[in-house]
This record gives sequence, structure tokens and C-alpha cells, in this order.
Amino acid sequence: MAHKYAEIVFTDKVKQVQAEQGSRSNYTSMEHGEDYNFLMSLEEAAFIESRDSFYVASVSETCWPYVQHRGGPAGFVKVLDASTIGFADFTGNRQYVSTGNFRTNNRVALFFMDYPNRRRLKMMGLVEQVREDDWNTQAKLEVEGYGARVERAFLIHIQAFDWNCPQHITPRYTEHEIEQQIAPLLEENRQLKILQKEQLQILQKEMFTASMARQEHLKKKSHQMVGSVQLSLTISGIRQLCRNVRAYELKTFDSVALPEFEAGAHLKIKVPLDNGDLVIRHYSICSNPQRRDIYEIAVLDTETEQSASTVIHETFALGAQIQSDLPENYFSLHKDSRPAVLIAGGIGITPIMSMAHALLTRGSHFHLHYAGRTLKDMPFRAELEQTFSDQITIYPSEHRKLDVMQIMQTSPADAVFYVCGPNSLINAVRDSARILGIDENRVQLERFDAGNKKALHPFAVHLDNSEKVIHVSETQSLLDALLAEGVNVPFSCKAGACKSCVVRVLEGDVDHHDNCLTNTERTEQSLMCACVSRARSDSLMIELKQP
Repeated sequence: MAHKYAEIVFTDKVKQVQAEQGSRSNYTSMEHGEDYNFLMSLEEAAFIESRDSFYVASVSETCWPYVQHRGGPAGFVKVLDASTIGFADFTGNRQYVSTGNFRTNNRVALFFMDYPNRRRLKMMGLVEQVREDDWNTQAKLEVEGYGARVERAFLIHIQAFDWNCPQHITPRYTEHEIEQQIAPLLEENRQLKILQKEQLQILQKEMFTASMARQEHLKKKSHQMVGSVQLSLTISGIRQLCRNVRAYELKTFDSVALPEFEAGAHLKIKVPLDNGDLVIRHYSICSNPQRRDIYEIAVLDTETEQSASTVIHETFALGAQIQSDLPENYFSLHKDSRPAVLIAGGIGITPIMSMAHALLTRGSHFHLHYAGRTLKDMPFRAELEQTFSDQITIYPSEHRKLDVMQIMQTSPADAVFYVCGPNSLINAVRDSARILGIDENRVQLERFDAGNKKALHPFAVHLDNSEKVIHVSETQSLLDALLAEGVNVPFSCKAGACKSCVVRVLEGDVDHHDNCLTNTERTEQSLMCACVSRARSDSLMIELKQP
């Protein structure tokens, strides 16, 4: 996309310096195309109207630049349309340097800063003082409830703008922002002080009893589960990322360094449900693999009764201890220098996010494509845009659709694709890869659900060297049917990603839905994942043996 900002700012001398410093090639793409970046979107408008100050630079008759700060209550700068902003000018030190400069040269440059979130927007525009008799425009720029006297008002007709990268911006917070952050802590402290010592002792006793019962329940369940409890983690931070997604920061109890993990790894979290069942759920570690002090996971609340995600949202609190196995990885990055294309849909951003951090750290070429319903429903969006500004494209479906075929068709010929998201996205990538003739080894997939929710039909399973026949219903997986009949089959992910529940098929036709088996393993070795794959035929004969 051609950039109006580049047309104005990148003069011949600027281009010369860029060439000397080796950054020229990074900006040539901004100078070609049909579109020009001077019309504000809803994102720019919302950003401007939430600011309580900005910096404006003008040019004097002596050709000296002059920078002035303008402030007021949040929202005192009004967005009038896609190319016009305006503000009321309050009484200051009465030097009137900027106002005088505007009369001889109406070109201005503006900086809008968001220090807490390390974001900044720079703009170029033409300034115009509002006539005193233009009551309609004056009324649009009024600021209710602010005591400062308004001397005049200005309009700025935007000619170009650009977002800056967050490097070297030190986060700063206003008194009001700090008060908002610590208010819940102060209230929590007040409530804790109200509790009497006897009530605390009773609570501690109840918690101890419940903990012992939970540990005993875990021992009874663990014989069916692959792996064993290795980590005792403490919830040290909680962030509400969007309406139904919450991030949990996890540390060891004594804050020692956590075991290393590779991008794409996940934790198997033990979740006790209200009915007494203990279930394991897999959550990708979305934090930077370079960090050893914390793991961070993000949990989407499915808002269904007895779901593990809802239990986590309702019961996992700061300071709580949870149990997990060591990090495991069924979705690893390639080790060589080939470029990577990362594609994420919704909560599927969680493993992709750590991959982007790892690729950035090792200096690999990559691009991240992130799709979601709306901007506000896309967890981590703002911080991803700040960190990977030129290496990420956002697709809020209300404004812009992600075109899988176009992305894969225009990617480097040797690119490796990593995809995580809903079944529709996974299927689109698989179909596009097949049409384009992309080797399956260059397409790595991970679902954030098990897929295959609706079975084609029920079928019967015959166990080799046994007369036992197990019937698998329309809504039941083969793995669940085996476990229900007391057949001890190892399992882990329940999403067709880890090969833990693989069985060998001796007779029958299989409908594969896994992401982990190769074509050779499916055809020549006749393997299937019992957790997600089913029978196309009316029956299967299987051998319960790991490959």
C-alpha cells in the first residue's frame, strides 16, 4: 500500500540517508500503489479521542521549528471526519508563538502519545483557525466541565499519518491510571483486614481438607493419563484480554527458574470440576520462550456447564496453586533458515504468539496473519501489533477477510506454514495446500478443539486376539468408548496431535481427523488416532499396540 506519509516525509536527502544506513529497502513498498494513508480509520479516531494531550510542531518566519504541548481532559481533541480533527485552544502563557507561526505557514506535525501502552501516532496536517462567527464548528469543539478559558479553536486537515514502533518508549502513568490499578488491591486489603482470626483458621482448615481430597482424587485418576504431575505452579497474574478470554501468569511457588520450553509447547493443566471429576486440559504457552520466570496461558471461556474453561475463569484466582506436567510440544518450529508463515484464528493465536517471539529472536524471516471476529475480540492484538508491527497483518472479519489461498499462493516457495484455529481455518489451509501442490511436511497444523464433533455413523470395534466387541455411538469417540469399557488406552491431547492414543487397524476403512500422522503411517502402517478418527466402514478390527 502506498503511503502518503512517505510522499511527504521521504525527501531525496532522507532517502539518501536511508540508503547509507541500510534501511532504504524497508520503506520502498510505502511509495507504490493506489491507496494513500491519510484517511483515519476507527482505530486512529478512537486513539486520538482518548488522549489528554499532544505535541504540535510549527515553522516560524525565521525557518526555526517550534514544538508546543497542548493538553486538556481526555477527548478534548475531536475527530470531525476521516481527514479532519479539531480542538479548543485554552489560555496558556500568552506568548502565542504557535498561533503566530500558523498565520505564515499552516503546515504542522503532531505527536499523540499513549505512554502506558507504548503507542504513538504521528500526523502531518494543515492547520486552520476557526472563525469567531462559525458557531457550528465552535460548538463541536466545546469541552464540557473543563474550567480553563477557551481563547480560540483550530481545525487540522490531515495530510498523512503513520504509527510509530514502541521502541524506547518508557511507560508512564497518570495519577488517575495508577489509582485505577491499585484500587482493587486496596479494597481487597481492606476486606482482608475485616476478617477475624477465627474465620481465617476455619477457612484454612477447609482449604486443607479440600486439597487433600483433591490430591487423593488425582491419584485415582492418574493411571489413565499419560505423564504425571511434575510442576506445582502459582497464579501470579491475571489479565482480562477480551470479553471471554483471560490470561494467567504462572510461576513456581518459590520463584525459581521454570523449565525451558520451545515455541508451540503446551501445559497439561489438571482441573477439578464441580461434580468431582478431574480433567486434563491442554493450554499453549503464549509467552516468549526466552523468559524463564513465568509461563503465560490464555483461556477462552466456553460458557458451558461443567466445562473446564468456565471452572478456570470462576475459580482460578491470584495466589492459587495448580498442578501441571512439564511442557510438551507437538507443534514445533523448524530448525533451519526457511521462512515461516504463521496463520492464527481467534484463540489459536496462543501457540502462534510464542512462535513469532522465537522467530524474531533468532532473526528468521516470517509474517503473522491473525484473524478474528472483531478487533475487540482478538486477544493480544494490541501488543502483537506493537511488537511485530511490520510482520503482522490483522483480519477483523467485520472489515477484512483472511484469504488463505492468496496468502499461501504469494508466500515464499520454501515457506513453512504454521496454522492454529477453528476447523474451518484448518480445512481451508489443507484444501489450499492440496490445490497448490504444497508438500504436507511444510504445513503444520494445530486445532484448538478436537474437531469432528459430529460422527458420520456408529460403528463396532473388534479387539485383536479377543472376542470383545465395543460399540461406538454417533457422538462418542473411539477412545472414550474403549475407556468406558475398561480398556486401558494411553492418551494425552484428545485432539489428534500427540500420537499417544495411536492404535493399529487390521481390518476396516478409517476416516482420519488427526494432525500428527503422516500418509505413510496412515496407509502403509495402518495407524489411527483413537481420540479423533473414526470408521467409514461399519466395523474396525484394531490392535492395541503403540508403533
